[in-house]
Amino acid sequence: MKKMFLAAILCAAWCAANASEIDDAMVRGVQWLARQQAADGSFSDPQMPALTALPLWAMAVTGDAAGDTAQIRAAAARYILATQRDDGGFYVPKPGRGGSGLGNYNTAVCMSALYDAGLAPNEAILKARDYIASSQLTGDDTMAGGFGYDRISRRRYADLSNTAYALDAMRRTEGVEDFRAKGQKKADLNWDAAIRFVEHLQETEGERAGGAAYNERTAQGGSETNSSGRVQLRAYGSMSYAAVLSLCHAKLTRDDMRVKSALEYCSRFWTVDENPGMGAQGLYYYYDIIARALSVANVPSLVQPDGEVVDWKSELAAKIRSLQREDGSWANSNNRFWESDPVLATSFAILALNLCR
Repeated sequence: MKKMFLAAILCAAWCAANASEIDDAMVRGVQWLARQQAADGSFSDPQMPALTALPLWAMAVTGDAAGDTAQIRAAAARYILATQRDDGGFYVPKPGRGGSGLGNYNTAVCMSALYDAGLAPNEAILKARDYIASSQLTGDDTMAGGFGYDRISRRRYADLSNTAYALDAMRRTEGVEDFRAKGQKKADLNWDAAIRFVEHLQETEGERAGGAAYNERTAQGGSETNSSGRVQLRAYGSMSYAAVLSLCHAKLTRDDMRVKSALEYCSRFWTVDENPGMGAQGLYYYYDIIARALSVANVPSLVQPDGEVVDWKSELAAKIRSLQREDGSWANSNNRFWESDPVLATSFAILALNLCR
């Protein structure tokens, strides 16, 4: 009994010390972000509202620990709200590019950040929900149920990253529907179609079984011909966690074979040293999606094939902290997916650390 009591005390002390180190890293990151805001309230690229929403989101989850950032957050929220279009989306139109300025991506990120920060009127969130709901592809092909970068584009397109952001935003903000005016139609998704879209992107055989690809057209992780002769895009790390996040938001449980197989893939290829199948590409997005997916799935630890138990929160937090630069920021030396932008990488790092506490 004494040994168990002592072990509990030591564990509590270790957890407290670990949490303190995480908090310190987050505070330094937020303090760096606070110095990057432009006069108009935006961050990084004013043509991309999501790049202002991400630091706002990071500051919101950190709270007052990094000092008083209320005015900075308010200015960021005002800037984002000013980009909301008549159709409900948060984006800056880009005529001639066949889309609407990455409307789905920007809207999903902005909606989530504003909601978590508590800095948007319900009407703005409801309009954004309408926009996202109307962006889900319908039909009977393999793109149906998914989301692309824009609601309107020159070609029919959907990918798992945009789909995961959209599903996360819609599930996160669903409580706002209680404030919709009486008689107005509530915005929701075809969750069954979303499940089918994700399932189509999961591999079903071989060592990568359960893992998911970005979409059926873009070979970000490479491709191969499976045993049935079908050319299949290879699953890789961040998209496999995006599959977990999406399936769980669609209210599938860990006992569902699609979720179970995706988590088994994540266990087999567990690492924080790279984005499996992509190397350094999208590394900070990978860290963020790990934390969001495993938190939503309520997975306290991963069990690898050899039986080793992975405390994913501790390992992920330690890795992220080890990459923090002296000025408090983070950045990826690989600029794929814009991650050499320290505003983007720092925001992802803080959001992931928050879920590791």
